[in-house]
Amino acid sequence: MNSRRLTASLALLVSALSLPSLAGAQPSAAPAPPLRAPSALPNAAPSPAPSRAAASSAAAAAGTADLRRLGEAFADVADKVGPAVVQIEVAVGEDVSSPLRWFRDGGQRRGLGSGVIFSPDGGILTNNHVIDGARAITVRLRDGRMFAGRVAGRDPATDLAVLRIDAKDLPTATFADSDAARVGAWVVAIGSPFGLGHTVTTGVLSAKGRGGVGVNDVEDYLQTDASINPGNSGGPLVDLDGRVLGINTMIVSRGQGIGLAVPANMARRVAEQLLRRGRVERAWIGVGLQDLTPQLAAVMPNAPRAGALVNAVNPSGPAARSNLQPGDVITSVAARPTRDAQDVIRELFNHNVGETLALEVVRGGQRYQTRVTLAARNEPPPPALPVQRAPAPHTGLGLTLRDAPAERGARGERGERGERGERGARGERGEGRSLARVAFVADDSPAERAGLRPGDVILEADGRRAPTAAEVEEAARDGELLVRVQRRGAAFYAALKR
Repeated sequence: MNSRRLTASLALLVSALSLPSLAGAQPSAAPAPPLRAPSALPNAAPSPAPSRAAASSAAAAAGTADLRRLGEAFADVADKVGPAVVQIEVAVGEDVSSPLRWFRDGGQRRGLGSGVIFSPDGGILTNNHVIDGARAITVRLRDGRMFAGRVAGRDPATDLAVLRIDAKDLPTATFADSDAARVGAWVVAIGSPFGLGHTVTTGVLSAKGRGGVGVNDVEDYLQTDASINPGNSGGPLVDLDGRVLGINTMIVSRGQGIGLAVPANMARRVAEQLLRRGRVERAWIGVGLQDLTPQLAAVMPNAPRAGALVNAVNPSGPAARSNLQPGDVITSVAARPTRDAQDVIRELFNHNVGETLALEVVRGGQRYQTRVTLAARNEPPPPALPVQRAPAPHTGLGLTLRDAPAERGARGERGERGERGERGARGERGEGRSLARVAFVADDSPAERAGLRPGDVILEADGRRAPTAAEVEEAARDGELLVRVQRRGAAFYAALKR
């Protein structure tokens, strides 16, 4: 919908809704009827002037129609982008805070987030903090299908990550040019706040180029008042054409209606690099920068009104070879004016390693230009997540079991003898049911990844109820095992695979 038409329609609606407050005002004098031409029919009656109530009703109806069209536009966006939005569930270790969460989530603490499919062969863009510490990742599509997620790459500096799932011909989202987005335009956020999948909220694009939050190394955020909550992280912020403007990343907890999203231009660039080579190659010129504040400018001779102040120069970096010095003020990069240090960082990030850019610099009140060739920033790769690490070599599944009498309240199939008959169900010593109990779990083993830990009771192993330790080990010989486990009065299934 044309934004000018929408603004005019909303103004018309506000005007119409405010008319009743004018009921006590004196109406203006009615205009005199126009003179009739001599040729007018003598018996023709003059048309009655429309009443104020009729005009108000018509204006309100027109405004309501426009609002209805706006609502339909939001619904169209949800229909268009929704199939490409996924819910991400992450197992990150044991959860001891809530028996209910433990019961539901299989003994592991689980995080929830969102993501957006950007390639039809299973490339999904999300936030790095959504998958941080992941032992297992599950991706749930809107149609209900679930897939195990693999980490293709992650970039903590921008808080972005790319997952892959084994699927083809998936619906994908289209990215917009976030630089061209207008502040004040309508936006829609789609995600899974608090695990409530595919929730749609609306608002406006409140600001662009937000930085200085102090959370990530590279900060250049879109700000929105569309409702964003825990679980929205990694989901898309889209315009009314259904194009992704940004990736929802965080909220400012001290205020209301302040959500931040990584701009689409940055997110797309990072996603393509992570999908192609598993890491981000970021441009670097070898300078330290800070904002040129009014206090600093006041004591510098003929300082510019705005810019990025160079406070350090790496002697072996590109900036040193381009004769940049501490005290220089960078006022433009590649012909784009820079207001502060963040502008310089943002502009450098938008160019490739090996490109040569023009810099405008003020030194001692004199302006001059220089050119600098971008080099690759020497950034160590982020540490591998547990889900990325290959399991440690084990002869089995990293699981040591022993037979032990079941404790009271941990009897498994209550009242049943199991497949081994009465003797097996009562145990070798005739002291009641005997069950296989986990005695040891090796670090970084399939059993540890599945969330098993010492003290767990095996209720079933590959469908066999109340198995002995030997029967569990026999079932695990093929390298795969499905067990039903009892812990603290609750049960859950776990899959182990060598």
